Amino acid sequence: MMPSLSNSDELIFFVNGRKVIEKNADPEVNLLFYLRNVLHLTGTKYACGGGGCGACTVMLSRYNSKTKKIHHYPATACLVPICSLYGAAVTTVEGVGSIKTRIHPVQERLAKCHGTQCGFCSPGMVMSIYTLLRNHPEPTPGQITEALGGNLCRCTGYRPIVESGKTFCLESTVCQLKGSGKCCMDQGKESSVSRQEKICTKLYNEDEFQPLDPSQEPIFPPELIRMAEDPNKRRLTFQGERTTWITPVTLDDLLELTASFPKAPLIMGNTTVGPSIKFEDEFHPVLISPLGLPELYFVNSTDDGVTIGAGYSLAQLNDILHFIISEQPKEKTKTHHALLKHLRTLAGAQIRNMATLGGHVVSRPNFSDLNPILAAGNAIINLVSKEGERQIPLNGPFLERSPEANLRPGEVVLSIFIPHSSQWHFVSGLRMAQRQENAFAIVNAGMSVKFEDGTNIIKDLQMFYGNVGPTVVSASHTCRQLIKRQWDDQMLSDACRWVLEEIQIPPTAKGGMVEFQRTLIISLLFKFYLQVRQGLNEMDPYNFPDIPEKFVSALEDFPIETPKGIQMFQCVDPHQSPQDPVGHPVMHQSAIKHTTGEAVFVDDIPPINQELFLAVVTSTKAHAKILSIDTSEAMSLPGVVDVIMAEDVPGDNNHKGEILYAQHEVICVGQIICAVAADTYAHAKEAAKKVKIAYQDIEPKIITIEQALEHNSFLSVERKIEQGDVEGAFKHVDQIVEGEVHVEGQEHFYMETQTILVIPKAEDKEMVLHLGTQFPTHVQESVSAALKVPRSRIACHMKRAGGAFGGKVTKPALLGAVSAVAAHKTGRPIRFILERGDDMLITAGRHPLLGKYKIGFMNNGEIKAADVEYYINGGCTPDESDMVMQFIVLKSENSYSIPNFRCRGRPCKTNLPSNTAFRGFGFPQATVMVEAYITAVAARCNLPPEEVREINMYKETSKTAYNQTFNPELLRRCWKDCLEKSSFYVRKQAAEEFNKKNYWKKRGLAVIPMKYTIGVPMAFYNQAAALVHIYLDGSVLLTHGGCELGQGLHTKMIQVASRELNIPSSYIHLSETNTTMVPNALFTAGSMGTDVNGRAVQNACQILKERLQPIIRKNPKGKWEEWIAKAFEESISLSATGYFKGYQTYMDWEKEEGNAYPYFVYGASCSEVEVDCLTGAHKHLRTDIFMDAAFSINPALDIGQIEGAFIQGMGFYTIEELKYSPEGVLYSRGPDDYKIPTVTEIPEELYVTLVHSRNPIAIYSSKGLGEAGMFLGSSVLFAIYDAVTAARRERGLDKTFPLSSPATPELIRMACVDQFTNMIPRDDPSTFTPWSINVS
Repeated sequence: MMPSLSNSDELIFFVNGRKVIEKNADPEVNLLFYLRNVLHLTGTKYACGGGGCGACTVMLSRYNSKTKKIHHYPATACLVPICSLYGAAVTTVEGVGSIKTRIHPVQERLAKCHGTQCGFCSPGMVMSIYTLLRNHPEPTPGQITEALGGNLCRCTGYRPIVESGKTFCLESTVCQLKGSGKCCMDQGKESSVSRQEKICTKLYNEDEFQPLDPSQEPIFPPELIRMAEDPNKRRLTFQGERTTWITPVTLDDLLELTASFPKAPLIMGNTTVGPSIKFEDEFHPVLISPLGLPELYFVNSTDDGVTIGAGYSLAQLNDILHFIISEQPKEKTKTHHALLKHLRTLAGAQIRNMATLGGHVVSRPNFSDLNPILAAGNAIINLVSKEGERQIPLNGPFLERSPEANLRPGEVVLSIFIPHSSQWHFVSGLRMAQRQENAFAIVNAGMSVKFEDGTNIIKDLQMFYGNVGPTVVSASHTCRQLIKRQWDDQMLSDACRWVLEEIQIPPTAKGGMVEFQRTLIISLLFKFYLQVRQGLNEMDPYNFPDIPEKFVSALEDFPIETPKGIQMFQCVDPHQSPQDPVGHPVMHQSAIKHTTGEAVFVDDIPPINQELFLAVVTSTKAHAKILSIDTSEAMSLPGVVDVIMAEDVPGDNNHKGEILYAQHEVICVGQIICAVAADTYAHAKEAAKKVKIAYQDIEPKIITIEQALEHNSFLSVERKIEQGDVEGAFKHVDQIVEGEVHVEGQEHFYMETQTILVIPKAEDKEMVLHLGTQFPTHVQESVSAALKVPRSRIACHMKRAGGAFGGKVTKPALLGAVSAVAAHKTGRPIRFILERGDDMLITAGRHPLLGKYKIGFMNNGEIKAADVEYYINGGCTPDESDMVMQFIVLKSENSYSIPNFRCRGRPCKTNLPSNTAFRGFGFPQATVMVEAYITAVAARCNLPPEEVREINMYKETSKTAYNQTFNPELLRRCWKDCLEKSSFYVRKQAAEEFNKKNYWKKRGLAVIPMKYTIGVPMAFYNQAAALVHIYLDGSVLLTHGGCELGQGLHTKMIQVASRELNIPSSYIHLSETNTTMVPNALFTAGSMGTDVNGRAVQNACQILKERLQPIIRKNPKGKWEEWIAKAFEESISLSATGYFKGYQTYMDWEKEEGNAYPYFVYGASCSEVEVDCLTGAHKHLRTDIFMDAAFSINPALDIGQIEGAFIQGMGFYTIEELKYSPEGVLYSRGPDDYKIPTVTEIPEELYVTLVHSRNPIAIYSSKGLGEAGMFLGSSVLFAIYDAVTAARRERGLDKTFPLSSPATPELIRMACVDQFTNMIPRDDPSTFTPWSINVS
């Protein structure tokens, strides 16, 4: 019984103060689509589509006619159905401020504090901070951190974003000692260097900021207030193509509807139904939305407890609980306290403001953080239906979805009653997740115990666990057995044993980590046991002894602190001309546009007439023959224009080993087989699902490196370098240690997914592509080969990319060719945007690595011989795997001089999507093994690792293993500064003291040196060109072959041109990179964008300056404009091509020697962490980074690169974990199951120092710093290793244990072996197939 179409209502809401009347509101359309495609407000970005990244954050405002207040809150537009917006006001980044009118202080400060790099996440960041300021004009630093918890950024490392928000806080955020001119970093010791050079610590000038004036914010539309106050409100119906949305206005009306449509879901925040419709293809013909129904919003407090309306959002629940706690004595609010603790980390601020209490309770997700606590606190659900009201307990049977404990058809949750706790009643919530906030728990629990008054005898006990089965599970059997027992160690050990018997997780369980989950079940129980012991002791210290002092720290969760830091760099020479911008921390040239949403990315380009959307069909098998492809059903669907396959490629379908469309066989899951072109993306995607492909499996199916070695499956030849006599040296050492190291892969997670717009031209087979890439020439080559058209007819435009990190070097060429073939076949423009899940699946990432080592050393820690082997998982096609392996082998010594050294490496061919370039290009994986064997040698010699590092570090001018000469003086200086200025030894001692006093928490420190190289060992890869035009008004148009990916390359190029032409930066414009202006440009990668393009720009400017010289000589006092006019009159060309031949690098693999890299970048970083041995959580306390920047052209950009790379590296080495099935299927396809660092993961204190030196080979004596910071993130990995070693030492275990990366909570917890890990059941691996496997 579908309501008929004729009675569809008008949807009325406001966007940025303008009224929107939508006559055909479709319930399936979300606000993000509507903003971007209907209202053409493209500032709000798509980055994940599931509410997990915050790129599409907007502010929603609603008027409450009962309280007469306006409620502003943040929401992720991708999950907001437009039909839910009736009567609401939406504010997007465009409504906050614009370059055209005026920019808002939030936008200005985010830009000027250098809180934007690629700019793709910036509008979301602006909206999160803006919404906070609308509610709290003078926020606390804690509120800033909390407001940003749902926003991901992959570029900056968050510190500058938080800092821009902190400028709105009342208290000063500046280092207290700065006024005195002393730096708290120097600790009274002046190093000789800082005496000669003035050190600066301010990357921006706060005096420039315009003040925040809350009275200037736009008003809430009065019309919406009138609509809300209207006494004659009526039911609203919105009829879409397939779905009907009904908004009732009274409770009776709602109950009528639920009785008529018992299967229709109730939608409030759409945080449960939305994702399941989008990602799991759920379909509902009718949706009922009681949003704003007054009967669902009330709080009623009595002596027994509090009843809270089901309509309140989780953010409002948070406020209500805080209020109750302030009113009631502490013993009554134990359940409220437990709920509050979990509400702080549950999802991000946007989701907490959308999801409702009733929706959360009734949807009963198995990962719920709140339901186990509510159940433990004996909450009651108040239901209502046409039949009347009833109450059901929120208990085990309800959470386990027993039929008798369920809601009946037509029933609605009205409210939740949370009873007060009593004196002898303890309630607690516990959880462990991959990262501290905005991550589903790996295991969580709600527990409560009631004692007979005045005793420790259990009267009632409840334990509920989440994420250990398909539903939340109650350990009711164990609890019953423990009634009447005393709360003591014997009870605990029985409880642990029984609960493991009762809650059985099968070894093949979805999500994997089975032994870790089993361990967490009892570790969390132990934490609860200790909490209760402590509580009893507080009430009656005489009868109940306190827990051991060494155990107390086990009770505290890691606090969420607001990060802070200092950045130190050389000040500009006071004699430098004031208009010369080189050396100044200049803001990114597009920063303001980033923060206003006016920076145009590829998908922000307005629709082109007749354009089609592309959706690809990918292989579901790792290795199989394609028997047939049936497209008939797909072709018959509405809007579908064509299906494109391998036979439609006019030219080369397999260009240099990279296959566009699979033809006879598939070689990985995620390989593109065909593509559907349709009039909308929704139609294309729907049709793609209907393409039927029949396969026949082919053996072997190679997924892991081990399987590749077994089948001798490689992508290229072995690479090797050797010096000295390795075999001979092993005979003359005191000890030999052997081992292997596994390093898993990493997903780029650039915020802007791969996006391509192809426009076929009417004449001469020309084609224009707009795309985000690091290598436009490669796209041009690939498209030209696929279409059999000369490259001169293919134009690639690249304005900016929303992050790239190596993931946009080779992959856009493949995807660009796929789209170009579709454009060629249909003759129409093609827009191809990969959804996040497809992007992660198809484009792959960093190479997983297996390293094997054999090290010979003396008892004093001196290493005499090393024999190392590396294998990387290259995936199914060549891509860049051979080059990655060359880099690994060449850089495999890091900072250490080992006289007899052999390194061999080979990339493996497997049936996984082809791995590709990623910031650091092999170095971050390979050097984990180097530092691992240093650590192993240190353990064998009973020496601290930093001592063994120092003993073996290069000391004087030397040659690398491949015979390249270098001077390690700067390496030693960074190392020495890092140890000194980070107070390493003092802090190491403090950590040892801490570790003696705490059994379940341990601190660790590590300091890691780095010798990194930039560029490529092939000279022609280092060339670059530029084109500079001077126009008659004196303005300059600058173009070069480098790509702007967020690293600020264009900003630095403007700085270079400004210095060379001696004109202000404001005269110089840089529009985009494109293949028609600068041909044959090479990739922007390898940290050499500024080095090579800077030289080309410099060359062009110098040519022009030379031409102008005679005119300037005649009129030395003249103005630039006069000189240019005169030059034109004298027929002097005002356009010049600049060229840089490139660094003359080479590598001879036959002789195993070469001058492989132009220069080295040195650095060192020291990190300190604290580890929770019971859960595997770690807290990053502090990091000090010393980076040899030589002379920094732009310290703000360079420090941004170092910090961003460091946090990306830290993520790679700790929480970022890609999960594959044994069949080669990638499970991790979005922010829900792949965790990159959030603002809470970054160090509480981060100090970055640019060490000043000279580098005459590079432009202005600078160095390329784009990638170097990545590996320094490993100082966190080795600090964790140090903390775990301390725990193992105390437990009498072997100090060395296999070190692998990432050091996930699972790895940390299982390495801290104790009575709990020994108690869990273990399965014989030969008896089952695990859910996921490691592919390294």
